[in-house]
Amino acid sequence: MTTLPRPVTELSADEARRIALRAQGLLGSPDRRAGVRGVLRHLGAVQLDTISVLARSHELVPYARLGAVGRRAVDGAYWGPVSADGPAARPHAFEYWSHAACILPIEEWPHFAFRRRAYRARPHWNHDLPDGAYEQVVKQLRAEGPLTATELGGAKRTSEWWDWSGAKVAVERALMYGEVVCVERRGWKRVYDLAERAVPDDLLHDRLDDAECLRRLVTLAGRALGVGTRSDIADYHRLKAEQVDAVIADSGLVPVTVAGWSRPAWADPAALETPPRGRHRTTLLSPFDSLVWERARTERIFGFTHRLEAYVPRPKRVHGYYAMPVLAGGRLVGRVDPAREGRTLVARQLTLDGRKAVPAVAQALVEAAGWVDCTDVRLERVDAPELREPLAAELARLLA
Repeated sequence: MTTLPRPVTELSADEARRIALRAQGLLGSPDRRAGVRGVLRHLGAVQLDTISVLARSHELVPYARLGAVGRRAVDGAYWGPVSADGPAARPHAFEYWSHAACILPIEEWPHFAFRRRAYRARPHWNHDLPDGAYEQVVKQLRAEGPLTATELGGAKRTSEWWDWSGAKVAVERALMYGEVVCVERRGWKRVYDLAERAVPDDLLHDRLDDAECLRRLVTLAGRALGVGTRSDIADYHRLKAEQVDAVIADSGLVPVTVAGWSRPAWADPAALETPPRGRHRTTLLSPFDSLVWERARTERIFGFTHRLEAYVPRPKRVHGYYAMPVLAGGRLVGRVDPAREGRTLVARQLTLDGRKAVPAVAQALVEAAGWVDCTDVRLERVDAPELREPLAAELARLLA
C-alpha cells in the first residue's frame, strides 16, 4: 500500500470550489486570443456526444468559457489544421478514448500509448471482427487517402445504431490500436486516416512506457481540476485508481486537505500560488462539461446533484431529457431542459435555486438563445410555480 506524503496545504471548501472553477476556465477573464484551441489545451480533453439540442456538447464547452464564439469556428478550431499551407499542415487535435470519446490536443498522442497497448492486448470485444476486414480497411486507406466509414463500405449493416458493418468494426479497432486516427470530421462523420500519414513525425511513436504516460495524464488532470481526490483525478481520463497511485507522487501535484472532504486530495501547485479572483461566468453548461463530469465531485463541491437523463425512460426523468446546469456566481443555481422551435428557445423544464437565481437563469437563457440565433425564449414547466412570473418578467426585460 502506498504511503501518501503529509498534506502541505489546507483549503476551505470555498477555496477549493474557486480553484476548481479557475482551473476549468470559468473564473477570471477568458483567453480570447487562444480561442477554442486554447480551451482544448487548457482542459486537456473535450467530450464528444451525438446528442444535439441547442448545439453539440463539444460546441457548448467553449461557448461556456468564451461566450458566443461562432459555431463553424468551433469545428474549424478542433478539426482544421493549424495552418492552411497544404496537405502537410500539422493537425491540431485527434479523437480518442479519454474520459469518454474526446477531442484531445495532438501533442498528447504519445501519452495515450499505454491505452493503445492495452487495446492491442485486449482479448474480448463487443463486436466480432470479420476475417480480412482489418487488412482491407488499412489497404483501402493507404490507397485512397482519408475516408469515412460510409466510404469504407458502410457504417452499419441495418438501421440499428449498434449493428456495425465489418468495415466499421475494423476501422474502429484500428483507431483503438493507433494504426488509424481521426483528425477531421465531415459533418458529424469521422474521417479516418492512417496514423503514419496524419500524426506529425515527432509525435508518431509509442516509446513512452506506461508510467511516463500515466504520469503525464495525472498531471494534466490535476491541472484541469485544480484540486481533486484520487478518484476525481482518475476519472478525468478514466484511469484506474492503482494507476494513479503508482505515479501521483512523481506527478508534480501536491497533497492538500479540503475542509469537508472525507478523502485526501491533490492540487496543482500553480493553482495554489495566487487566490482565484475575477469575473464569474453566467452560462448554461453542457451535461458533458468537464466541470460536472464526476457526479460525486459535483455534489461535494457545489452541493448539486447532476445526472444526464437522456437515456432514462421519460416517465422516470426528474429534470428533463437534456437538463443543462446553470452556472452563476461560481455556483450551480438551477437546471434548464432546452429545445428549439424555429427561432424560439423553449425552456421545457426549469429548476431554480430560489428566487435569487432568477436573474442569472434569465441571463443564461437569453445569451444562449442569441448564440443559436433565436430571438425569443418561451417557458413551459417551472418546478417552483411561484417563480414563473418573476422569471418571465426578467426574460421580457432582457429581450426587450
